Amino acid sequence: MGKVGFGLALSCAVASCTIAAILVSRRVKSRRKWSRVVGVLKELEEGCSTSIGRLKQVVDAMAVEMHAGLASEGGSKLKMLLTFVDNLPDGNEKGTYYALHLGGTNFRVLRVQLGGENSLILGHEVDRQPIPQHLMTSTSEGLFDFIVSKLEQFVEREGNGSMSMLDKRRELGFTFSFPVKQTSVSSGILIKWTKGFSIEDMIGKDVSECLQQAIRKRGLDMRVAALVNDTVGTLALGHYHDADTVAAVIIGTGTNACYVERTDSIIKCQGLLTKSGGMVVNMEWGNFWSTHLPRTSYDIDLDSDSPNPNDQGFEKMISGMYLGDIVRRVMLRMSKESDIFGDATSRLSVPFILKTPLMAAMHEDDSPDLKDVSRILKETLEISDVPLKVRKLIVRICDVVTRRAARLAAAGIVGILKKIGRDGSGGIMSGRTKSGETSSRKRRTVVAIEGGLYTSYSLFREYLNEAVAEILGEEMAPYVVLKVSEDGSGIGAALLAASHSYPSIGPVNVAIK
Repeated sequence: MGKVGFGLALSCAVASCTIAAILVSRRVKSRRKWSRVVGVLKELEEGCSTSIGRLKQVVDAMAVEMHAGLASEGGSKLKMLLTFVDNLPDGNEKGTYYALHLGGTNFRVLRVQLGGENSLILGHEVDRQPIPQHLMTSTSEGLFDFIVSKLEQFVEREGNGSMSMLDKRRELGFTFSFPVKQTSVSSGILIKWTKGFSIEDMIGKDVSECLQQAIRKRGLDMRVAALVNDTVGTLALGHYHDADTVAAVIIGTGTNACYVERTDSIIKCQGLLTKSGGMVVNMEWGNFWSTHLPRTSYDIDLDSDSPNPNDQGFEKMISGMYLGDIVRRVMLRMSKESDIFGDATSRLSVPFILKTPLMAAMHEDDSPDLKDVSRILKETLEISDVPLKVRKLIVRICDVVTRRAARLAAAGIVGILKKIGRDGSGGIMSGRTKSGETSSRKRRTVVAIEGGLYTSYSLFREYLNEAVAEILGEEMAPYVVLKVSEDGSGIGAALLAASHSYPSIGPVNVAIK
């Protein structure tokens, strides 16, 4: 081989070695980047851990906070609000009742026909109406005059508008989904507006009376028999169909819970008497907090960036408003650790761009190539050509965040059962039996659940149900039933109007059997 040939061969060898070195270096860097990404996932998994031991600590903390909230105003982050609902519908209600649900830019009017025996709802009709934008910031008179004008039109369609039908008195259940301090079963003072409403002259006023004045002005013979929130309506509907229903939980965009408490356990209202001996308590459990909750850096950042920092801590870990954004924050952290999403990561910095329904769709994508994950990344986050292994990683993130949320919600539910002595542990009881002895005997117990996160997100529902059974144990779990309830804010409100109408149907002992 000549000198020229030898030099050429040597140059080729050096070039090959250089290329090989570059490729090896890139592989090493790629592996290091991937290792950092996997490290973020492992850190998330550890931070979101919900072992059975930790869940039982959350159960205990929930029961203790409930007790503290009943003992004194401000004694707990749980407000434990009195609803003054002591008669729950039992299936014997008969007649036609109305409901009005005002909770956003639309309102609904319902007419429910009850058949009496065997919890029979003969039928119900619904009319949904948008609220003109200007009325959301005008006056209380303007808002309720508009609502009642539509209510009157709806009532006129009953019985084809015959005069005999129009002359009779009607009872109305009013679901008002804004912060209210309840003063009786049918009245409450508006604390503040949310959801784009800003009608200053109504702050501090009785919302039922504002509606009642508009009803009188139109000459409509209708009485607001019950003022309720969504959770209480869900409990009413659940109890109507199944008398063993003692609690209700809403897990949707937001979350809340209510349950039946013995009046002698509501210490902050000593001397409170009801014919039934029980009262529904609105927990406002979204504000629950405990050091036992598995909080991560993503939760801390989400909270500090929110309009209400240090508030609604439980809700921010379990409700549909926030789960998608927790996943987005984890993905953003991964993008900063490596280039797994390429250069197209700017939209990952946009708060709440990844809605929980989209997160759920990625989580439940069972296609071999995870095509839904790919589509959502491209359409929502403008991230294309994501490798399959990265798509699988994203599904895993969704799973960790969802599983934690569902299991914490389950612990909250069992916490309620523990407080009223329905978890089989003989824990913090709601009161004493007639003999004066506490009782923890096994009784069938039903919890009504409403909200899209539970009803529409099958993996969330599966994780929650499994966790409730796991916490309760094999002996007690068969006695606790979780039942889906639909439209407590509508039908449930009408049922409460029926159970609190005149003449009284008669009290139902909603506390103890």
